[in-house]
Amino acid sequence: MESFQITADGPQARPLEGTVHVGGAKNSALKLMAASLLAPGISTIHNVPDILDVTVMAELLRRLGCTVDVDHPLDADPTAELTSGIVRIAVPEELAWEAPYELVRRLRASIAVLGPLVARCHRASVALPGGDAIGSRGVDMHMAGLRELGAEVRVEHGQVVAEVRDGLKGAALWLDFPSVGATENLLMAAVLATGSSVIDNAAREPEIVDLCEMLVAMGARIEGIGSSTLRVEGVDRLNPVDHVTVSDRIVAGTWAFAPAIAGGRVTVKGGVAAHLDLVLDKLLDAGAEISSEADGFTVSVDKRLRSFDVVTLPFPGFPTDLQPFAMALASVSDGTAMITENVFESRFMFAQELARLGADVHTDGHHAVVRGVPLLSGAPVVAHDIRAGAALVLAGLAGKGVTTVAESHHIDRGYPSFAEVLAGLGADVVRLPDSVA
Repeated sequence: MESFQITADGPQARPLEGTVHVGGAKNSALKLMAASLLAPGISTIHNVPDILDVTVMAELLRRLGCTVDVDHPLDADPTAELTSGIVRIAVPEELAWEAPYELVRRLRASIAVLGPLVARCHRASVALPGGDAIGSRGVDMHMAGLRELGAEVRVEHGQVVAEVRDGLKGAALWLDFPSVGATENLLMAAVLATGSSVIDNAAREPEIVDLCEMLVAMGARIEGIGSSTLRVEGVDRLNPVDHVTVSDRIVAGTWAFAPAIAGGRVTVKGGVAAHLDLVLDKLLDAGAEISSEADGFTVSVDKRLRSFDVVTLPFPGFPTDLQPFAMALASVSDGTAMITENVFESRFMFAQELARLGADVHTDGHHAVVRGVPLLSGAPVVAHDIRAGAALVLAGLAGKGVTTVAESHHIDRGYPSFAEVLAGLGADVVRLPDSVA
């Protein structure tokens, strides 16, 4: 497996400078691809990021009987600035209904095919998902909701098996937690159910809104989009559609944190500042300069920032996916920060790796106390998940010496050409092949 090698002399020693381009959201594009299963015919999804997870989801859809063509600018021009492309999915009238373990274990988002398969095929067998090592992220709410919609659901030999005799029936659904995955799966099941459904305490993330808008374009009847209560009137059939994926707010947030940690001035083209209100407000209060533009925003930092506390919550709260970057920034900020993780219980595995770089961080349950130090020190570390890996690379820019981030394939699952984009901003970041690392 490849590693990333970062050579630096600490924050502000080599400030980042330039422009990055943010494409479609990983957390949306994968679910939009799953939603295409709901309508026989050819659906085309634009602004799809060129990342490993899209390749895996495409292969999963092929195993279910679809023909999938993935077209990315980087395939034709490795120097292309825009790294988002187009995915065309030809969905047959008769779908296979088993999602195999060897693919599902590589991609937690593959559980999103469960709802569409039950709705279309009246049965599904989807392996319990794998993915990032950041917590249990069980599928109990997915299963309970499908039962309310009339399906028989069980776990059998490591597979979630769901069957329904006469089609799904509308129901009133309540989520114990505003789970993005459960909201998506139950929504995609409900749009083809008979009668009305209500999903209360639904997730409100921009990616949920994006999925709703695609489903409505396909012919679904959904009210309350963007709120915590979704009302769905089932229809008999949906139609294929062309749809443009929403901008990736987590990638945009990552590039906002990059100059905050390393120093410099970075313009984030394609980033939607409104999706990051709380995050950008935190950086602004800490001493960063932020300006919004029609097609993005710019973050400028020429001094050590002040520490700030973070409490992760579902949207519109502070995103759990940006928590590792907040912790990395706190490690070199002036003061002490309290980080509270309320979404994924194992996300603090990142703190152990950050400590190897010299960060003064102590965890207790779902709280972490981070006392800022002026300078980190380069060391070998390991990426346990997408966001932790990217945050370790940025933390390496705030260290002195050489930092090697192993298992960098995790980063490639969420960021197109991450090392290359950083190098374009002036950072000394290179890929090391397995034989070198």
